[in-house]
Amino acid sequence: MVASVASAALVGVEAELVQVEVNANEEGEPRLVLLGLPDAAVKESADRVFSALSHCGFRPLRTRTTINLAPGDLRKEGPLYDLPIALALLAATGQLDPARLAGFMVAGELGLSGSTRPVRGGLAIARAAQKAGKAGLLLPGGSAEEAALVGGICVYRIDSLPAAFRFLAGDGPLKALEPGLTASSAPRAEAPDFSELKGQAGLRRAIEVAVAGSHALLVIGPPGAGKSMAAKRIPSIMPAPARDEQLEILAIHSIAGRTLAGHQAALGSRPFRAPHHTISDAALLGGGIVPGPGEVSLAHHGVLFLDELPEFRRSVLEVLRQPLEDFEITISRCAAKTTFPCAFMLVAAMNPCPCGHLGDPRKRCKCAPSQIERYRARISGPLLDRIDIHVEAPAVTFAELRSDEPGESSAPIRDRVMRARERQLGRFKGSATIANARMTPAQLRRHCALESALGDLLQQAMEKLSLSARAYHRILKVARTIADLAGAASIEAPHLLEAIQYRTLDRPLSR
Repeated sequence: MVASVASAALVGVEAELVQVEVNANEEGEPRLVLLGLPDAAVKESADRVFSALSHCGFRPLRTRTTINLAPGDLRKEGPLYDLPIALALLAATGQLDPARLAGFMVAGELGLSGSTRPVRGGLAIARAAQKAGKAGLLLPGGSAEEAALVGGICVYRIDSLPAAFRFLAGDGPLKALEPGLTASSAPRAEAPDFSELKGQAGLRRAIEVAVAGSHALLVIGPPGAGKSMAAKRIPSIMPAPARDEQLEILAIHSIAGRTLAGHQAALGSRPFRAPHHTISDAALLGGGIVPGPGEVSLAHHGVLFLDELPEFRRSVLEVLRQPLEDFEITISRCAAKTTFPCAFMLVAAMNPCPCGHLGDPRKRCKCAPSQIERYRARISGPLLDRIDIHVEAPAVTFAELRSDEPGESSAPIRDRVMRARERQLGRFKGSATIANARMTPAQLRRHCALESALGDLLQQAMEKLSLSARAYHRILKVARTIADLAGAASIEAPHLLEAIQYRTLDRPLSR
């Protein structure tokens, strides 16, 4: 008898329909043949499935059995086929009515005792089940709660192979999971507050502007100035992700192997990724035989923080150029070509020179001009050109450190940011643009038009600082964000002047 059940294969952040077909009545010696481009983990499914079937008291196979994972030209990876293979085997051997499998999609890893374990991509699998028109989805605990967030499909939590068998046989009814946390009800993860940051009024302002327009930010300052401390507090002033953003974030992290279980508190917050400077190109962008998401995608709709920017390898930094422009990354491998979203806010920090004290009035810089030039040259001009805001963070004075008066907390800053974001959403309503930093050239011409006098002012700045056309456009985008924070309908002189001053590395720092 031939039986089949629907499952899925993970491709990027999506899932493709896979049909698990089993023929258990073939002539020949008892053995199993697995077809359909399986990887090593899929090939090992046979041993896990047979052990689970035996331990749970099901009838063992007595004939040659062929398992086909269709379509045959799509590579299959991971242990998510254990449960559908086991159920299809039970149907093919007459222990379960094959018709009961028709309306369901199934995925899950099996333990040797028949218990289930969560798998990657529960949310993507739920979307694939919806697209395929399935009535229900069977998933292990952890993956099932994650899939229930999608809504519009009945998701059943399966804790063991016998539980799945009883449910499909009609002997053990299960209740479909209720949709879990939503964007509005999800708690925000506790984040450090800006009230803990001493001084740094200029840095605070630059961060507020950057977050309001989702602009890339580079902070330059001596050691101990609070660059990293400020960066780690950025999530506390970012608006909570909308439902669609929340699901996109969860889908990427699920594909990377981080399921919902134990991470509910993070659902209401945006990602904050801070990779070490020893990271490789593949770990930053994503990769593998079957490409998986890297740090730029794990920071989607959140923050990618690169501390000690010049210490990163030049090749690693250069691969950031395309994601900063296109907000997605395409990875090509022999096995697959996959595109991952990566609309992140880049925040980077660096010292002004190798010793860190260039421009510090309290400590003399000991670096030779050639050393400073080599240090700065580790970051290419084209990459710097793509960073909208460059701001200096001077050393904090002892008086500021000793002060008991807290700085402005995150809550009022977040309120101002949210009001600016609401203006942008209203301005770009009906388009894919959600923030000023992502304006298209047509939107830039429409929403960032300057009066004649302001145009002349910007031209003088461009000529004096030898700025590129890309820098010109980014200054206009930052000026538009500053105007949004001020509640202004158009860009005015103070907004443009503040945006121009955020090009710190386009002019030399004083010694």
